Amino acid sequence: MPDTPAPVDVCPLEALPDGGVVRYDGPGVTDPVSVFNVDGELYAIDDTCSHAAESLADGWVEDCAVECPRHASAFDLRTGAPSGPPATRPVRTHRVEVADGRVLVHVGTPRG
Repeated sequence: MPDTPAPVDVCPLEALPDGGVVRYDGPGVTDPVSVFNVDGELYAIDDTCSHAAESLADGWVEDCAVECPRHASAFDLRTGAPSGPPATRPVRTHRVEVADGRVLVHVGTPRG
């Protein structure tokens, strides 16, 4: 059984207020990850749109989905599923936890 990688320490919880987003592109990730705070619930997804090389952290969040700033496709923050074309492939979701006031992302572990 492979070792489970350690979670990535993204930021202090206070840096992610309700409606906020933090993009993380540091140690522990091969591709950027964005963490969104929607009504006090934290969601982590791959940051790059599956249709175009665009940062989803720069998108608009509504109804637990983020719309790519380049086109009309939106991605469900719970599942990573796109709303429709032009994006057809989902983005990965990642499990998020808060420990000792820090936002930790378990990259590669889908949101449960």
